[in-house]
Amino acid sequence: MLHLLKYQFLQTIRSRSIMFWALAFPLILGTLFYVSFGNTGLAGTGEIDWEPVPVAIVTVESSSANAASFLTFLNETDQDMIDIHSYKTEKAAKKALRREEISGIYYVKSVPSLTIASNGINQSILSSLLDSYEKNADMIRDIATQHPEKLSDALSSLNDYQTLVKEKSLGGHSLDPTLTYFLALIAFACLSGVYLSIHSTVQLQANLSTLGERRSITPTHKLSLILGDLLILESIHFVNILILELYLTQVLHISLGHDIPKLLLITFMGTLIGICLGILIGCAGKLSYSVKSGIGVLVTLLPSFLAGLMFGGMKNVIEQHCPVINRINPASVLSDAFYCLSVYDDAVRYRRCILILVIMCLLCISFSFLMIRRERYDSI
Repeated sequence: MLHLLKYQFLQTIRSRSIMFWALAFPLILGTLFYVSFGNTGLAGTGEIDWEPVPVAIVTVESSSANAASFLTFLNETDQDMIDIHSYKTEKAAKKALRREEISGIYYVKSVPSLTIASNGINQSILSSLLDSYEKNADMIRDIATQHPEKLSDALSSLNDYQTLVKEKSLGGHSLDPTLTYFLALIAFACLSGVYLSIHSTVQLQANLSTLGERRSITPTHKLSLILGDLLILESIHFVNILILELYLTQVLHISLGHDIPKLLLITFMGTLIGICLGILIGCAGKLSYSVKSGIGVLVTLLPSFLAGLMFGGMKNVIEQHCPVINRINPASVLSDAFYCLSVYDDAVRYRRCILILVIMCLLCISFSFLMIRRERYDSI
């Protein structure tokens, strides 16, 4: 038994074509994704560099109290919000506005105004600043007229302004849209274990290989043979996916979360479902090796496509119209579990994914044993 397992291990790792699809191809595909998408936001930091809005100030009159107050307001505005550009004349400022060197022009006068050349986020920010100033100025004038004794308190409250909204993290991280492709890639790589196990399972069948003839006449129980192959193949493929994850996190700097035990567990379950699916396909009937390999390609690519490997939004489309597919698609279940680690931090959803994968693995092994146990040969 040990001799056969050792032989099976050496045969698997020496098969260049099988190891290419199980290890090298996901690494190449990940590199191509990285080159195509770039590395913006993939580290999962969620940090965005904010550029201050460029704006010009044209002083029409400065003698009125409101004009002087507005000029002071602009100069004291947080420099992270606006970037004041100086121009000698109004004509020069308008020329810069047409060239889109600035987003707007503030006119300092008794009734302040704003000139913009287009609509956009920057222009909306400038307009909001002007509206905020005018509302506060109107409020101060009303208080000075109706309740002058409370004017000092009103001015103090404006100076001591504090936001009533406190930023609070929900425990997750920001999601870059391109991250979905990399998580689907890991799921695809896990399912690529079918190539390893189809090749191995053929060695259990006497009608398909000479090694199968030798193994069929041994007194070893068929379930023991299946579980022995499962152990060998899972060890090989688990290392394959660890290499892929190390490459993604350490070389391409793509975040997969920081909970290493949970990451190892979902990696183990992902490689296990890939191996179990391959064993199930390999034990199915008396089909030739080429036909079983073709089924393996279908079982690998179709679930990965539905999980978003080729089109990142595919899984969301399925979730809206037929969510049950995402619950029975192993690639979608795997990508969901990786989402829970790298983005959502959802323990309940993570446990549900693990449970679904465990059930899938048990069903695959059970059906594989039932199919191979019933095989009989007239002569070997």
